[in-house]
Amino acid sequence: MSGFQRVLLLGTGPTSIQLAVTLKKQLNCDVGISGRESVRSEKVFKALESSNHLIQASVQNEQHQAMAGQCYVDKVFKGYETIQGDWDTLIFSVTTDAYMDVLKQISDDLLKQVKCVVLVSPTFGSNRLVKNYMRRMNPNVEIISFSTYFGDTRWIENQPRNHVLTTGVKKKIYLGSTHYSSENVDQLRQLYERLGIALEIMKYPIEAETRNISLYVHPPLFMNDFSLRVIFGELETKKYVYKIYPEGPITQNLIEEMLAHWKEIITIIEKMNIQSINLLKFMIDDNYPVRQENLSRKDIESFNHLPSIHQQYLLYIRYTSLLIDPFSEPDEQGKYFDFSAVPFRKVFVNKEGYWDIPRMPKEDYYRVKIIQGIANYLKVDCPTIDRFIERYERKIDQFARSHSGELRSHAFTAQNFEEDLQMICDEFEKGYKEKSKS
Repeated sequence: MSGFQRVLLLGTGPTSIQLAVTLKKQLNCDVGISGRESVRSEKVFKALESSNHLIQASVQNEQHQAMAGQCYVDKVFKGYETIQGDWDTLIFSVTTDAYMDVLKQISDDLLKQVKCVVLVSPTFGSNRLVKNYMRRMNPNVEIISFSTYFGDTRWIENQPRNHVLTTGVKKKIYLGSTHYSSENVDQLRQLYERLGIALEIMKYPIEAETRNISLYVHPPLFMNDFSLRVIFGELETKKYVYKIYPEGPITQNLIEEMLAHWKEIITIIEKMNIQSINLLKFMIDDNYPVRQENLSRKDIESFNHLPSIHQQYLLYIRYTSLLIDPFSEPDEQGKYFDFSAVPFRKVFVNKEGYWDIPRMPKEDYYRVKIIQGIANYLKVDCPTIDRFIERYERKIDQFARSHSGELRSHAFTAQNFEEDLQMICDEFEKGYKEKSKS
């Protein structure tokens, strides 16, 4: 029997609202939503209460109408510890560093009867982390990892409530399951097909987790000295994530580090006997295309086999080619859409009154620390990743010392994520032992 009969979404962000509408519309299943109590989530809970649990998803582009609609959520739980009832599927729509915190708040009795856990936007090792936690109470549960969330969804008028807008949808997503070929996987493939998204099934969940472009580009883009100075408020002038220096962080050195970072991850992946990726092809074919006049198909396909300096050259061309949207229509002055004008978000005082760090690079810090820990376990040297972490931790320490008398979130403390790493590495060890027995 399919696991998508009674589905509980964990998280109260825009992604959860869009997923709830999609599941109701496409699968006609019972849907619940739960989230932690916070100033932001309180607005969502109040909107759900005042609308009798009505939610709505709008789309920016007509071709994405399959995702638009409205429906009533069957159950809403304020606080993960309050979840009750029988739920066959849990869908994690929270940041990757919150998986363990959420799981620990859900009762063991509920987790014991869950048939399927879906990780919407995991990072490298997330599936093994959740698998290790679930092993003691529900060892046969199916755990599915997507490579990433399927679109770009935000609150209507930038206000947390019960209505969201999806502005873009990815053409292709990867999926990996602990059960590889299952009825749940087949149903998800059919669902994504109806949404107009290609879903490629990988043999192992961690393979899908390596197909997230953020894994390769966020650390070099956000964990360089220029970007960190912007994020931590040391530069007043507005700067942009994807622009060339001095408008943004992209320099010859950043591209060199991006390439080195990719190669370090590839070394880890290959040591695990996982199929690696062609970074340039992945950027262009699975994410944002450029015109063939800028990058030839021959260079794209042969990227992995080229000398490093040639690879750096092609990556630099890729980013300069996307300074504008190469497929947009120019205005009367011949100007194309300013595609790269994505401003950096800076440290801010959150709604609880604490200094906090934006999701990028806060979540990227967790991501690279986990990769660093896995690399240490596999005895793989990763000097570029080590350098990213050293820079970031130095910056949060400087900020914490300069704001010592003010309220600060836990994000301003250097962390080891030791418990998560131990659980992930334990699953590696179990996998090696099972292979040696067979």
